[in-house]
Amino acid sequence: MSEKFYIYIITNKKDGVLYTGYTNNLKRRIYQHKNKVHPTTFSARYNLDTLVYYEVFNTKEEALLREARFKKWNREWKINLINEFNADWKDLYNEIKV
Repeated sequence: MSEKFYIYIITNKKDGVLYTGYTNNLKRRIYQHKNKVHPTTFSARYNLDTLVYYEVFNTKEEALLREARFKKWNREWKINLINEFNADWKDLYNEIKV
């Protein structure tokens, strides 16, 4: 089985603060956000622990390129993407199949 790479968006509530990240282990990384393993980070300070969007990639380069593009997107574009993928903004953490 080959390694997968992920980009994701977490938030604190619907239409709340958004954070975009990259990881090679989505379940572990979201667990870290939820448990504030790194308490001084942006996501910990703003209580960002709800996974509302993610994409899967076969290569690290593809994922990092997509993350870089995401970070340049304006907020409205990100919200529209989340609404198309997860209209209820439910936490997808328990649905992660990795």
